[in-house]
Amino acid sequence: LMGRNGSGKSTLAKVLMGHPDYEVTGGEATIDGNNLLEMEPWERARLGVFMSFQYPQSISGLKVGNFLRKSVVAIQGENAPSAREFRAELNEAMKKLGVDKKILSRYVNDGFSGGEKKMFEILQLMLMKPQFVILDETDSGLDIDALKTVATGINSSVGNAACLIITHYQRILSHINPDYVHVLIDGRIVESGGPELAISLEEKGYEWLGEGVAS
Repeated sequence: LMGRNGSGKSTLAKVLMGHPDYEVTGGEATIDGNNLLEMEPWERARLGVFMSFQYPQSISGLKVGNFLRKSVVAIQGENAPSAREFRAELNEAMKKLGVDKKILSRYVNDGFSGGEKKMFEILQLMLMKPQFVILDETDSGLDIDALKTVATGINSSVGNAACLIITHYQRILSHINPDYVHVLIDGRIVESGGPELAISLEEKGYEWLGEGVAS
């Protein structure tokens, strides 16, 4: 999903995840027959909805290792891996992302660089194994190497999941091949296509699509 600033991309993501600042007055969003809009955010998470935030929040006093383990148990319940299995999965995921084990004793996002915050979001994704993934500008602020690493984590995690990637730029799509590209203007999808649409947007911008006229 691509579009200008203020077009409604992040609003859509927050609505799907159940942000309390938004009230939905019409329509529905369903997964396997379940209407997400009638569910609490934690119920959506347990159903398998995962969101990587554009601006992840810091949680002082909560260590990363504890946060990850408790999150996986809370989401997966009786299907959660044992402590030994979790450690093995965690070590494998951290190795894929090139994340230093020292991060486990740090507080969640406290003092993290922008790149570290995005890496940590993808680490959560790899461990929680959701069925519907929302990535809100996960590529913003990443250098070339970090972008490749994040893309590797995404590709290794979403093989059996649906993934909605919200971005301004085509560059992440050089590493993640989307099935569809949609353009949002003024809260409406005005154009849809394949990866070639993202390339056109990179070259021509959004003016040629008009001002929010639905196709």
